[in-house]
Amino acid sequence: MELKTKYQYTYFIYPFIVKENKMKKYLLRIIRDKNCKMRFFEKEKDFDIYNYFLPNIREYLFKTFEFNKQKIKKYNEFSDTMKANILNSYPCNIFEYKLKEDIQGKIIDKDGIFFRINKIEIICFHTGICFISIKTNIENTDLFSDVLNFNYKFKDINSELNSLKNYENIKIQTDKFQNMEELSTFIKKITGKNIDTIKLDIDTDKFIIHSYCCLEQEYWNEESDFKQIENEFYKYTNYLPSRYNSNINHRGIVKISRSSYVKIGTTIYGNSLISSGADSNSYTKLPVSYENEYLYHYIFNLYKKIYLQKILNELTYSKKGKKPRKKIIEFTSELWVRETTDNSFGSILEQNWKKALGLNLLFDNVKKQYDIIYKEANMDKMQALNKGIIVALCISLIVNIANFITLIFIK
Repeated sequence: MELKTKYQYTYFIYPFIVKENKMKKYLLRIIRDKNCKMRFFEKEKDFDIYNYFLPNIREYLFKTFEFNKQKIKKYNEFSDTMKANILNSYPCNIFEYKLKEDIQGKIIDKDGIFFRINKIEIICFHTGICFISIKTNIENTDLFSDVLNFNYKFKDINSELNSLKNYENIKIQTDKFQNMEELSTFIKKITGKNIDTIKLDIDTDKFIIHSYCCLEQEYWNEESDFKQIENEFYKYTNYLPSRYNSNINHRGIVKISRSSYVKIGTTIYGNSLISSGADSNSYTKLPVSYENEYLYHYIFNLYKKIYLQKILNELTYSKKGKKPRKKIIEFTSELWVRETTDNSFGSILEQNWKKALGLNLLFDNVKKQYDIIYKEANMDKMQALNKGIIVALCISLIVNIANFITLIFIK
């Protein structure tokens, strides 16, 4: 049975690291790029995002909600250097990247999958942790197998080994770039050399996926159970090609049910939502929420994971742990103990994303590592204190002996 889609898109997310002390310089480079534009969120236009996030987290992620028309106008009048100084003081900045419209890279190829890039955003946190978010959707096909093959192929597009991959009959092409190598070059232009990204053991060859697919209702409805398409769902969640017929590993997949006709599979590699057209919400409101509130919420959890990895890395190579200590306190008080949303399904997603990404375990490892360093530091202080006492006693003893000898000679 060949499944057909009613609506689909996939976001490919690419994390990268900028040195904290070079963040202002990096922001300046983005500001000076004519294709980049600061995204100013508006309460009316972006009401669902505004309403979804609780005030403290909303202020952390979307500082520009505070900008009215007058403040935006004043910002635009500033020099690029002044803009960079202002943005560098914000916890998070989001930029829209506009690709040139006159690039024609579409090739007529019956065996290929043509896709469109609809949106690119660059999300930069003040800690130097950044993300590229690329929205795509495949065109001229409604086959679910093409969605599988596209996600499978595109997620490794930045890998040097991509050309050696199996299923080479899967060809993808777009109107925004002449070829996929050009897209890879574009990404490297934004991220730089990725040296600090590699230091944190972040896979620079693969994208993280946030994918949405609504199937035609004839495949999943009151009479056709989800179990009939469950194997395809696990291919979709594991980002496997359509021809994959071996046993699919279900371990590491956290399955979330939003309703009778909505399933989400989340792993350390991303999220995959599959729904049925039997529920009209699946092709109206839900896909909008999934690429706005839920997407930013997910990226926020990715950020927390990478930031914890960054702190753990600093603790491992830090002798005294003074700088990491400050970061741990700030992370805990500003992010970890605060609720992200009071949306009921958003809270379910939060708990399941923490589980899939291993956030609780990572946070515990950070605390344990810090405790070890703190104890070692205290032991060093105690040893230094004991040595100081011994030296002082020795000096005192020598002085006393010298005084005693002086008294004998005087007598």
